[in-house]
Amino acid sequence: MPTPGLLPRLRRALLQTASRAWRRGWGLLPARAAALRVPLATLAQHAFGAPPRPPRVDRLPQAALHRWLSRHATPSADQRRAIRAASRSWPDAPRFLVLLDARGAEPAAVTASLNSLRQQLHMAWRGCVLVGADDPPLDPRDTRVSIAQHIDPWPDADWVMLLAPGDRLTETALHVLATVAEAAPVARILYADECLAEPGQPGAMLWLKPDFDADLHLARGLFGPATAYRAALAAGLAEEDRDSFALRAAMAVKPAAIRHVPMVLATAAASPEPAARRAVLETALAAQGIAATVEPAPLLPSACRIRFALPTPTPLVSVIVPTRDRAALLATCAASVLERTDYPEIEFIIVDNGSVEPETLALFNRLRRDPRVRILPSPGPFNYSALNNQAAKAARGEILLLLNNDIAVIEPDWLREMASQAMRPDVGAVGAKLLYGDDTLQHGGVVLGIGGVADHYLPRAARDDQGPFGTLALVREVSAVTGACLAVRREVYRAVGGLDAERLTVAFNDVDFCLKIRAAGWRILWTPFAELYHLESASRGQDLAPEKLRRFAGEIATMRERWAAELADDPFYNSNLSLEGAHAVLADRPRWAPPWQASDG
Repeated sequence: MPTPGLLPRLRRALLQTASRAWRRGWGLLPARAAALRVPLATLAQHAFGAPPRPPRVDRLPQAALHRWLSRHATPSADQRRAIRAASRSWPDAPRFLVLLDARGAEPAAVTASLNSLRQQLHMAWRGCVLVGADDPPLDPRDTRVSIAQHIDPWPDADWVMLLAPGDRLTETALHVLATVAEAAPVARILYADECLAEPGQPGAMLWLKPDFDADLHLARGLFGPATAYRAALAAGLAEEDRDSFALRAAMAVKPAAIRHVPMVLATAAASPEPAARRAVLETALAAQGIAATVEPAPLLPSACRIRFALPTPTPLVSVIVPTRDRAALLATCAASVLERTDYPEIEFIIVDNGSVEPETLALFNRLRRDPRVRILPSPGPFNYSALNNQAAKAARGEILLLLNNDIAVIEPDWLREMASQAMRPDVGAVGAKLLYGDDTLQHGGVVLGIGGVADHYLPRAARDDQGPFGTLALVREVSAVTGACLAVRREVYRAVGGLDAERLTVAFNDVDFCLKIRAAGWRILWTPFAELYHLESASRGQDLAPEKLRRFAGEIATMRERWAAELADDPFYNSNLSLEGAHAVLADRPRWAPPWQASDG
């Protein structure tokens, strides 16, 4: 016999989930829970109260971290023996030359790094410890390790790695890298996840990295101790520090030749001094002819913010705002953009979707006095995609800025930041950091696969939260951003055909648009340096009419039909993170298995 009240409570949970999705404009909107694959746990949480969410990956207690690593990243004794045996019998196994720059280093730190090298289960390696003339003598305790003041070359090496004193490789590091290298012959750089040792603190913190993200690499560096470079690429590796070489190497190869290994393969010692990194970055950018300045990132001073210069003359930005009545919202939005934005070239296009209220018509009359304002009539049923496409055709700007009418500016330089990022040739679209009125995060980029489709990253995080691994503090690449505030060059918008006004009239059109841009070869960026408030669909309200739910179901089906592979694997959300929600929580079942588990079947 069913529990009394169970079905009504589940029904309420279903509607609450749908309501949140409607307010977001996407997400877990279950017209039929089974058809839309809304997890039963999600409904149960809303019906009966959610249990405490597991801690975020950057706030994980050490005991929980060690349990997770033991379960998912540590082979059993039998698996260790099998790895060693396979390594000994592996014909033409990838060979690694591991350099340890020990000049002026503490002997204990050098010993820790060498011990981790000697414990490798993969056998095809040699080590070279670089020492200074005045350094105390070292005993490598392994014939495969040489001590020298200059690199002792190994002509047969396929890959070269560089450790800093105190860096420790896991016993499986070279085995995993060798396995990936064998399967990816075009790769020239391999880099893995790692633990970060906190200076003066016990334990370490997981750093689960995205697939290669050029902007995040510039800002803080993605290549740690578990990074291997093709030997031909590594010429001169020991002549400069690891951070400098990592920047230069990434700029020397195509992104497709850089392979991320989503497995923790090392514990890294302290990072380079922030001032030293900024100097290295300025030199690297100047060598590429990129006009930019480098400064500490406000929320993460150990990393960098890069301010890219705007071209001359300053490009015109066409701000496109679809609206229907709700005069107070539009008035706030227009005043924010026209009066509080420090950008000289703005065209403000209002797409009027049949406003009739006297307050709205009076507002239109006032706004028309500003020569920067244009009002395009577009009556008929609400179709977000069609409204934006109409305005994009009429826009004069080199940059189009899609903007909801419930957005309010916080800092005046927001548009300079978005425009300067959007004008970079390899960038297709740029999203902003959007906040609720209570200063918690509404939009920090979009994660694919959440709830079967997509959702916003770290909703309700504090405004000053730097995010795991600096993800809320730094410009980074994402798979998609919300159309509530999205900058795109007009040429890109037209090249991909704009928004889908046929099958994605209200929801998911922005995600689909971003995925089309990525498929065409451009990148999508999210920047924390353009902050705005978003009342989040206050202009649309809540409407759970059956026809609305049916439309959402169709839009979800369209996304799954069109982008099934992309929704299954977001390259910028580590495979070790759970898709139960975009909260950066470790997955109970990671979407990537280590090679010894794969070989076990």
